[in-house]
Amino acid sequence: MSGRTRLALCAWAATLLTSFSLQPLVSPATWILQAAVMLGVQSGVGAATRRVPLARPLTVAAQALVTLLMLTLVFARQQAFLGIVPGPEAFRHFSDLLRQGGDDIARYAIPAPLESDGIRLMLLGGVMIVGLAVDTLAVTYRSAAPAGLPLLALYVVAAGLYEGHAEWARFLIAAAGYLMLLLAEGRDRLSQWGRVFGGAPRTPGGELGAVAPVRTGRRIGVLALGIALVVPVALPSMNGGLLDGAGTGVGVGNGGGGTISAVNPLVSLRDSLNVDEDRQVLSLRTSSNDLSDMYLRIVSLDDFDGSTWKPSKRHITSVPGKFPTPTGLAPDVKRTEIDTRISAADWYAQDWLPMPYPPSGVDIDGNWRYEPVGMTLVGDHGESTRGKTYLVKSLDVQPTAEQLANAPEAPAAIRRDYTKVPDSVPSVVAKTARQVTAGTTNHYEQAVKLQDWFSVDGGFQYSTQVQVGTGPDAIAKFLKDKEGFCVHFSFAMATMARILGIPARVAVGFAPGSPQSDQSVSVGLKDAHAWPELYFEGVGWTRFEPTPSRGVTPPYTQSDTPGNSLPDVVQPSQSAGSSASAAPSSNASCSVQEKKLQDCGVAAPLDVAKPGNEGHRWYWYAWWGAVGLLVVVVLLLPMLWRLRRRAARLASAQHASSGVGRPAWGAVRLEGVVNPGGAAAVEAEADARHAAQVASGHVLAVWRELTDTAWDYGILPDDALTPRKAATRIVRLGELDPATAERVHRVAGAVEQVLYAPRPQAVPGLADDVRALRSALRSRANRTTRVRAVIAPRSAVRALWDLSDRWTALKARMADRWATLIRRPSGQPGRQSG
Repeated sequence: MSGRTRLALCAWAATLLTSFSLQPLVSPATWILQAAVMLGVQSGVGAATRRVPLARPLTVAAQALVTLLMLTLVFARQQAFLGIVPGPEAFRHFSDLLRQGGDDIARYAIPAPLESDGIRLMLLGGVMIVGLAVDTLAVTYRSAAPAGLPLLALYVVAAGLYEGHAEWARFLIAAAGYLMLLLAEGRDRLSQWGRVFGGAPRTPGGELGAVAPVRTGRRIGVLALGIALVVPVALPSMNGGLLDGAGTGVGVGNGGGGTISAVNPLVSLRDSLNVDEDRQVLSLRTSSNDLSDMYLRIVSLDDFDGSTWKPSKRHITSVPGKFPTPTGLAPDVKRTEIDTRISAADWYAQDWLPMPYPPSGVDIDGNWRYEPVGMTLVGDHGESTRGKTYLVKSLDVQPTAEQLANAPEAPAAIRRDYTKVPDSVPSVVAKTARQVTAGTTNHYEQAVKLQDWFSVDGGFQYSTQVQVGTGPDAIAKFLKDKEGFCVHFSFAMATMARILGIPARVAVGFAPGSPQSDQSVSVGLKDAHAWPELYFEGVGWTRFEPTPSRGVTPPYTQSDTPGNSLPDVVQPSQSAGSSASAAPSSNASCSVQEKKLQDCGVAAPLDVAKPGNEGHRWYWYAWWGAVGLLVVVVLLLPMLWRLRRRAARLASAQHASSGVGRPAWGAVRLEGVVNPGGAAAVEAEADARHAAQVASGHVLAVWRELTDTAWDYGILPDDALTPRKAATRIVRLGELDPATAERVHRVAGAVEQVLYAPRPQAVPGLADDVRALRSALRSRANRTTRVRAVIAPRSAVRALWDLSDRWTALKARMADRWATLIRRPSGQPGRQSG
């Protein structure tokens, strides 16, 4: 392996190892594999262009172009020409994704969802830019030390965003990559200098050691790494950053205000929910006699953009000693205050505090803040639920069906914020909502009708196997397929309630857990749940349960209302394919564990398989066909170029003898111009000179074709040899028979004629001699060599050399022209050119 190749591999590895510091910022961390492949392609392009060789700026430009093409293929192929060539639409799409990424960074806490294309573009794009900078500095310009600056920038960004455990390990990995890059450069430089003598101890043979500088460099690197790991321990820590662990932006002081940019809990819980084992998350003891209604609410999602529900940005304050009365709750509604002591598992780190709703007071240690609108607590500066034990006082609100049915219209501010539905929601959603609630007389009846339709009457099935995604048609597709899990049901019911004018939002947390023999309740990963909350003036935010076989149906939705007989809601058994189990109604005497049948898969958006894609399948076939054709053409370019160049050279051999026998340049004496008819002599000499030059060019082209043919079959050219010695070398390495060897020497003799003879003689049949050499080499080569000589000929690299030479010549001409333009006029030394 050459020194520059080794340096390129180390630059790739150093960038990739430093990128590991970004892994805690997003989930899942599979993006690192995509980054490794893209960085590998980028480094490979750099290695290929340097081998040509191209000018250094051209090498960097080629790498930047390939990087742009890869990012276009990954993120903007639908907006690009042939799926890979970016145009104005692709760049506009990039701009939109970057804007979306900025919004998502402001909204999500760590770890952010990798499903966000904006965040993924910023992540991969940033790594690719750093990789390009490292490769340019360390490999192209042979200066590995400054390459540490972009690596440091990448690590500092990650360290500033993430505050957690094992930071020293990520720093150690990044530092090891940089040291490896420095050592590779040092080894490369030492190999160019030769043996280095100095104060190193003598070897047993008496020679001075040559590896002392390498050993010294390693010792310095290890010492610096140790200092970097030990010194920060003695320095004061710095909390916060662009985003802290809770996603709260700038930290707020005691009693101060601030804003939160809420994490989407549907995403933050995903890693825990996907495990096979139902691990205990929380353990609680409560004074409530009805465990079936012990939902633990984490946060509410109230911002609906047409495809996704997410938390809004809210102001936060200090945690009050006693929480205010929930919004909309009237004094005449029955309520009971209950006490619940909750203990979180040591491994469960949630930024939002799970609590029964509505809470009236919380006693918890740590750095927590209160969000008044959702009545939730959020950790500040990395505070989380990990290992916490806390006491929550909450209200068990027990409205009657009559109170809900007679509820007046919600205040204008509530309706404005919680009934907004984007125009992108398909009209079929509104049509279905009105059909389901036909004949109702108030919002309460409409809400119960929707709940019953989803959980019992509508033919919906509970399934966690539904693919998730984003898109404006997601709800319409769910209503058509009638299959999904709690997220689909809660999102759809909340959307349809808003369409009907009922203020609605989605709550996320845990369904009631399982009673234990020690009178405690165990809440596991599979109790994770989402449910809609609808607002009724006089009662406030009220829970509904539309998901079949999940959770507990609220008792106030099972009573008769004036003018409308509402049936008792019985939870159906699970869909086929799941572990079926009968789930009786909430009235029946069954345990909470019997109601909990299966986990509720969680994801932020709804399923997005876009309808109508089948009709456009021909487009995808055409697109992939075009991409495949483009790839084939690119792979065959060396072969096509080589065929064209061979045909041109051998065709010139037909003219090689047309002017070789004429007088060579200088054969006609110039003094003939003073004799009568001297002008004709000068013209004849010029014609002879031109013919000799043309014929010489033809012969040299044939010689180039002969050496390139040998090169294609593994015999590298050596321009330092004379034609005769080069021919002897080709005959020896090619193990040619005497007849073919004579043909090779004949071409070499023709070359020596045009180079050295005053009157070169015509040598016919040079093209046949080259063809004979190609046939002889082909007959002796193995199959791999024969295929490579045709498909990927080694001599095709001359095309890149020609481009490099033309670029150098173009730069020289442009420099000359620029110098001419700025040159001062002669005779006016004091006057500047305009």
